[in-house]
Amino acid sequence: MAISAAFFTSSSPSLTLPCKTHKPFYSHNVCYLKPLKVRASTTLDYSKVSLGDKTPNPSKTSNWQWKFKDNYVNIYYEEHVRESSDPPKNILMMPTISDVSTVEEWRSVARDIVQRAGEVNWRATIVDWPGLGYSDRPKIDYNADVLEKFLVDFINAPNGPISDSENNLVVFGGGHAATITVRAAKKGLVKPMAIAAVAPTWSGPLPIVFGRDSSMETRYGLLRGTLRTPAVGWMMYNILVSNEKAIESQYKSHVYANPDNVTPGFIESRYALTKRKGARYLPAAFLTGLLDPVQSREEFLELFANLEGKTPMLVVSTEGSPKRSKAEMEALKGAKGVSKFVEVPGALLPQEEYPTMVAEELYQFLQENFESKV
Repeated sequence: MAISAAFFTSSSPSLTLPCKTHKPFYSHNVCYLKPLKVRASTTLDYSKVSLGDKTPNPSKTSNWQWKFKDNYVNIYYEEHVRESSDPPKNILMMPTISDVSTVEEWRSVARDIVQRAGEVNWRATIVDWPGLGYSDRPKIDYNADVLEKFLVDFINAPNGPISDSENNLVVFGGGHAATITVRAAKKGLVKPMAIAAVAPTWSGPLPIVFGRDSSMETRYGLLRGTLRTPAVGWMMYNILVSNEKAIESQYKSHVYANPDNVTPGFIESRYALTKRKGARYLPAAFLTGLLDPVQSREEFLELFANLEGKTPMLVVSTEGSPKRSKAEMEALKGAKGVSKFVEVPGALLPQEEYPTMVAEELYQFLQENFESKV
């Protein structure tokens, strides 16, 4: 979620950033199909955080323990499947990174795709990042390397949720999640059959507006440190991020393309996410650029170029993205390593706002690359 305020504290005037608004952290017509079966081990109540009739709620979910250094972090995930005797191929869906990031943004797309009666029986797994959504939010030093390690561990864990997906996995990611996936694939740390980058981004909200010179990096560090402090950090976080008016404003201005899709119930559900224990730690890193997987457009394009001829790559751009974010997406049009480039309605979260249209583009991509090869 973007921050709609100037940053300052009375004791640290050097935190002041000369702006009134910042671009967002990320960057509904749902087709109801056959009954959906979701397999896992733990039942949760989503009655207070669901998007009502606009997103299908799973009846079962599960948790996986991720070991990071000497700590175990409970990671929330859910699996969407269709009843079939055919062995499934796996899709991993990674939510767009923001302070209100959640598996919910992919649920309607997952339901749509897995219920289609094609040649392939697709199974979709959606997972919340550590520090976000319904996963634990420990106070660790989040950066792009930490999130990349999590993604690699989740995919490659011998007894993990998708341990049966070797040479049989497609990854869909939104925003920074897409770019982190591409970076891990470039390094050979993961080897997906294909990747779909939905509204891909690479720069955090403050760096994309103010840049990365030494003076701004110092200010980002001060802001990040303040947000992580016990008392003042919570106060600043509550003022800048964790309030319903700020969340509503950002969704209506540039996260969603159609303000009418931003309902009070939706805002309430996202506001609840910002009140979870440890909620401010990862957003503090994202806001100030620590989660940026690259530092420039040239590096961004190079990531994709390195997968030329190795991994089919779909880029889904949007008609209504903010100007700066849109420019980075457009830079991928015709770029080396990009197999297919499409544009759909929406802004920075099209998979949630326009799930039917996004699901159609993603399913066509799957058909073009896999269904004829069964």
